[in-house]
Order: sequence, then C-alpha cells, then structure tokens
Amino acid sequence: MGQAVIACSQRDEFIEVGAGVDIDDCLEPALAQCDAVIDFSFHSFTTQLVRACLARKTPVVIGTTGHSEKELEAIKEAASEIPLVMAPNFSIGVNMLFWLTRKTTEILGTGYDLEVMEMHHRMKQDSPSGTAKHLGEILANVTGLSYKDDTRHGRQGIVGPRTENEIGMHSLRGGDVIGDHTVVYSTSGERVELTHKASSRDTFANGAIRALKWLTNKTPGLYDMQDVLGLRD
Repeated sequence: MGQAVIACSQRDEFIEVGAGVDIDDCLEPALAQCDAVIDFSFHSFTTQLVRACLARKTPVVIGTTGHSEKELEAIKEAASEIPLVMAPNFSIGVNMLFWLTRKTTEILGTGYDLEVMEMHHRMKQDSPSGTAKHLGEILANVTGLSYKDDTRHGRQGIVGPRTENEIGMHSLRGGDVIGDHTVVYSTSGERVELTHKASSRDTFANGAIRALKWLTNKTPGLYDMQDVLGLRD
C-alpha cells in the first residue's frame, strides 16, 4: 500500500511525497519534511506514529486495521488535539457499500438472515478484514444486535438451525485477491446481495490521498471516509 500511495501521489499535482518510513525507521527526520501523514503499516506501529504526529500537530490519515482496544483509545485521545481520518477501507466504492448496507438494512427491516463474506490474498494477517468487521458493525447497529456477542464466525459440525439473532461472518484467503466483500440478506423467496470487488490497490491509495486533501485545515477530531465523501446522515 505504501508503494501504491507513492505512485498515485506522483500523478496528483497537489501532492508531493516528503518522505517514506517503514516500521522501526526513525520518524522525526521524515515528519520534519511533511505537512500530513498517510499510515498503512501495522496496528502496533500506528500508535507510535500518532504520538509523534501529535507532538508536531501533524494531521494523520490511518488506513491500518487490526488495532486493539487500547490502541484505538490512544488514537481517539490524539484526535482531541489533531485531525485524523481513520477508515477500515479508503475505496470510494467500498464506502458506498457501507452507505448502501446501512440504507438497505433500514429499508428491509427484520426477517432477513444477515451474512458477510470477504476474501483476501493469502498473506493477509487479520481476520475478518477491517472492512468486513465494519460491515458487521453496521448491520448490528441498525438491527439492534451486538457485533461482539451476536457475530458468528463460520460454522462447523452439527450446529443446528441458524438462529434469528446472529450475523454470519466468513473469511476466505487465497492467491492474490486484493479484496472482495459481500453482504447477503436472505429470507423465504428471495435474496439480496451487495458486493464490492477491488482489482487494484490504487483505489485505496487514491481514496487515502483524497482524505488527506480533505483533512487540510480541519479542526481536531476523528473523521472517516463517510465524512470525506459527504455520506454522513
């Protein structure tokens, strides 16, 4: 993703890459050359980066997923002093999927079995993906369920009939799949599916760059791509 951001930045006349860092690199020399930061790294590194940006009052766009509750809390605390955009997925299409999932769930109401399926390349570290988890959180929020308590991660053995109050979550891994996500609404007589498939990492990189430009001159706070795209209800 870092390489994709650099490549896409070179095609944007308003963006110049000041520096690039990897985990364990020294941050200070790089931050001294930057007005804002895009983070696609590893969850445990994000908080270190955010602390360094906080000291310089540097805005941050966070595309890293898989953070612990403690790490998320540190990010939220930093957002009280600097502007942050944090999203599980920076694809414009995926953020439309988030919006459509909320609206579809509100319109369909109860009586539909809810399932989320995602597939990524074989090297992906976290499961489910941050995008799939967010889709599950949207379903839980609209239906009054608990993502933590009512999500069922796969099924094995004699598990009995599907319960009414559950959200199925299924992760597939293989090959070089960049990212496929599907939300399924099933009931007697019909099935509705909302699907997004990514074929290039550029879609995430360009979304992160769009968020970076949007973040300019914003007041401190924790924003996401729904804010950037004007999709917030």
